[in-house]
Amino acid sequence: MAFPANRSRRLRRTELIRSMVRETRLSPKNFIYPLFVCPGSGIKREISSMPGNYHFSVDLVVEECREVAALGIPAVILFGLPEAKDESGSGAYADDGIVQRAIRAIKAGVTNLLVITDVCLCEYTSHGHCGVIAPGTEEVDNDPSLDLLARSAVSHVRAGADIVAPSDMMDGRVAAIRKALDSRGFSQTPILAYAAKYASVFYGPFREAAESAPQFGDRRAYQMDPANVREAMREVALDIQEGADIVMVKPALPFLDVIARVRREFRLPVAAYQVSGEYSMIRAADRLGWLDGQRAMMESLTSIRRAGAEMILTYFAKDAARLL
Repeated sequence: MAFPANRSRRLRRTELIRSMVRETRLSPKNFIYPLFVCPGSGIKREISSMPGNYHFSVDLVVEECREVAALGIPAVILFGLPEAKDESGSGAYADDGIVQRAIRAIKAGVTNLLVITDVCLCEYTSHGHCGVIAPGTEEVDNDPSLDLLARSAVSHVRAGADIVAPSDMMDGRVAAIRKALDSRGFSQTPILAYAAKYASVFYGPFREAAESAPQFGDRRAYQMDPANVREAMREVALDIQEGADIVMVKPALPFLDVIARVRREFRLPVAAYQVSGEYSMIRAADRLGWLDGQRAMMESLTSIRRAGAEMILTYFAKDAARLL
């Protein structure tokens, strides 16, 4: 059927008309705000490669969470910088670990805010890898890592976490965490699985922020090859089979096609992580006057939502919520 050539133009003429026919809606309710928690008190230290983001001590992260909740953002995800690191990443599952202390403080001091925790060892290990290293090698040992990841998840939930989010990409970690939670009476705690996590160059600023860069090798042996999409579908299907309640694609913008395909093929809620490199590129270009940072922020978030993500982990959450 032929349409008059000017029909689309009529529906673009004013912002009020454009907003009325807009297909993709973005809301603060779509956002999850990442936060970095460090030892000490009274600390709010800007991360040089991620302007506008900070290392917070536990006391000040509570204040930050109050502001987040007031903006209508429903959740934060916590990353911890421990006092010390060791070969097994023991700070990740210590009852008095930095994230565990932050969870308790946030849950005691902030209402109407979900606390999600990143479950991984890379921030806590002296070698910077996401699992323990097999003796005499430089290889991550998958199965012994599962027990430590499960212990981490249980310790987070005991401290009050609402959702746990394993990001390590070890085989079988969702099943191990689900079993550990269920056996300890936490069967109602959801798992948000980093199901398709690619070995991406866009993680660079985060590794500075979390002090988690590998001390040898890289993570390509356990994170996904950016060239693969069928493999991503297998990874998502496996995580769902093992008990994931929400599945995530990371990074977001370079993998919009993967987000869209996950949305088409699976019925679970889909999250996407607009990672540190995506954030920092827009911030840097804005500071240099190369583009309008505010418009770039909103366009990028809308594209992730349009691809099919119901939840977007983004360092822009507060700025975008203020505009919305």
